Amino acid sequence: MAAQGWDTGRVYSTSVLPGEVQQNDNSIVEHELFNFLQNFCVNNQFIYRDQLRQNLMVKNHVLEIDMQDVISYDENLGHKLSEQPGDILPLFESAVRRTAQKILAPTNTETIDVPECQVTLKSNANLTNVRSLDSSTISKLVRIAGIVIAASSLSSKATHVHLMCRFCRGTRVMPVSGGLSGLNLPRTCSSTKLDTNAPKCPMDPYVIVHDRCKFVDQQTLKLQEAPDLVPVGELPRHILMTCDRFLVNRVVPGTRVVITGIFSIFQNKRVKGTGAVAIRSPYIRVVGIDVESGARGAGKAMFTAEEEQEFITMSRQPGFYETFTRSIAPSIYGNEDIKKAIACLLLGGSKKILPDGMRLRGDINVLLLGDPGTAKSQLLKFVERVAPISVYTSGKGSSAAGLTASVIRDPGSREFYLEGGAMVLADGGVVCIDEFDKMRDEDRVAIHEAMEQQTISIAKAGITTILNSRTSVLAAANPVFGRYDDMKSAGDNIDFQTTVLSRFDMIFIVRDVHSEQRDKTIAKHVMDIHMNSSNPADQVEGEIDVQKMKRYVTYCKAKCAPRLSAEAAEKLSSHFVQLRSQIHSMERDNNERSSIPITVRQLEAIIRISESLAKITLTPVATDVHVEEALRLFRASTVDAVQTGQVEGITRADLLVEVQQIEKTIRRRLVLGSTVSTRALKEQFLREGFSEHAFDRALNILVRQDTLSFSNQRLSVRRSGA
Repeated sequence: MAAQGWDTGRVYSTSVLPGEVQQNDNSIVEHELFNFLQNFCVNNQFIYRDQLRQNLMVKNHVLEIDMQDVISYDENLGHKLSEQPGDILPLFESAVRRTAQKILAPTNTETIDVPECQVTLKSNANLTNVRSLDSSTISKLVRIAGIVIAASSLSSKATHVHLMCRFCRGTRVMPVSGGLSGLNLPRTCSSTKLDTNAPKCPMDPYVIVHDRCKFVDQQTLKLQEAPDLVPVGELPRHILMTCDRFLVNRVVPGTRVVITGIFSIFQNKRVKGTGAVAIRSPYIRVVGIDVESGARGAGKAMFTAEEEQEFITMSRQPGFYETFTRSIAPSIYGNEDIKKAIACLLLGGSKKILPDGMRLRGDINVLLLGDPGTAKSQLLKFVERVAPISVYTSGKGSSAAGLTASVIRDPGSREFYLEGGAMVLADGGVVCIDEFDKMRDEDRVAIHEAMEQQTISIAKAGITTILNSRTSVLAAANPVFGRYDDMKSAGDNIDFQTTVLSRFDMIFIVRDVHSEQRDKTIAKHVMDIHMNSSNPADQVEGEIDVQKMKRYVTYCKAKCAPRLSAEAAEKLSSHFVQLRSQIHSMERDNNERSSIPITVRQLEAIIRISESLAKITLTPVATDVHVEEALRLFRASTVDAVQTGQVEGITRADLLVEVQQIEKTIRRRLVLGSTVSTRALKEQFLREGFSEHAFDRALNILVRQDTLSFSNQRLSVRRSGA
């Protein structure tokens, strides 16, 4: 008797008469797989037999097989499964069904209908890059890592098609192979007619009776290769994937996964240029999804005992916090506080889930705002290299959809599906946004929810869903006027809404200060870098190299989640109250609200910074020392940004009035074309009770407006314009 194979439609024979001993390859392999399920045991426990019994009891008709177990049981069987998974898996499912029959009905007297059981595979084979998939790996088992960037809605795929002849009403059932491969209907009717004189059925007689077909759920996914595997200057590659039955709805866009699947091909008639008979499009037929190993990226990475011991020894070194900070962007001179803030951002605080289900984020957001040429973008690029999961983007070329998520229409099914953006793909890592001030306001508003609630809610084209974006944001921006203007308040220089600024834990004003000594030091530092750039033993190499730092950050995030001690919490709360009253009195003196608010969010920010400082040295409890450093960092960043432009003893409002009076007086006293000594003019105003700081500012403003001009090496000032 002839029967059709599962995937290839190959014809093979089996015994039909009693006493006839004839076995084909498929029945032998199926028997070996059945023996494996029955007999494989570790420490006197029959793993798969017991697992199948438990799954059947809870109506979970799936069994996960570890490839390592198959290879250790029978190496030849494991090799066959790896090389011909499309042929072996249906036999495996048949063997699982026989095993289930034996479990549910131990005696053959009982007849029980055993449902179809799906076999999924788990493998620890070497990962294959998406770029390395070529014709030699077709129909073989592959294991690839990447990010799911799109997931379609569920569709139904027929596994057995019920055909009926339109003329003689004869029926037949045909199996359909898995994946995206279709089915070609037979051209002739194969039913035997009782009346030998009846005319033969014409060509193409069959129609499909949909009500009697057997269907399973199927979902199409789109996998993008992991960003750290993409060569510099290359676009990330994508590959189509299809999964069915119990593997559907396991992942959402943005999930990092390791996929075990069969590298297959199908004829894609929808794509222009691939309609030729011999041209096929590749796809992965998923047989196993490992979400845990990739869900939080490198957070679940394995560490050897030697690595763990090395990291613990490193963390206990005296002054390790300073050593770690110095290793961040060593080629950039100075900016110690910013580097310390970046160290805190890389490690993050401790995420908390309250009893009522409320989540408090542990990720730290930092904004660098300042003059051009202060190495802000270089810091962002370094963080992108050292963070285990990172996405770098520029605000000028990023839209709201590109940062959060977009809704795409599938060209084949014409259905809408979600495709994750930068903040979804960086889930569990850092998003570096350069040129943050060049973003449109409506695009900037889109990341409000992602920065605080760490989710992205989508309600577009009938799709309503929530995506995870548990990510830190490191943003760099320029002030409104290109350079920071001392005469204007922080609010006038920072053209951001309070809603965005309150979500940043630390805001640094990066100033290009003109100081001869500082300029000499920076010039010497830059010259050293350029002169030694060709030297392999580069002098700007940090004390901890980038790869070790990346592994250390991963280890700290995976193993350490500090909490505040009672003393530290008490100290922090009293300092916060004092800080609020200080900012309030400053706002009252200036008669204006600060554009950078100090709210309860900032209290939570200081808690997160304290926890991250404890995490750097693998300390389980954040103590007074950590709180003091966190408060110092907060004062050096956000509080300093609020008070920037302040002069000791003078409020900004008073200073502004004083400067305007000096400007008016100079315009009145100096006639057009006249020249006076700068020193004499200054002494005159100082005698009248004006401050030196106000005079210098007024003079600089008038020079910028071309009203005055310096001559004789700034010793004289000339009235040159109106």
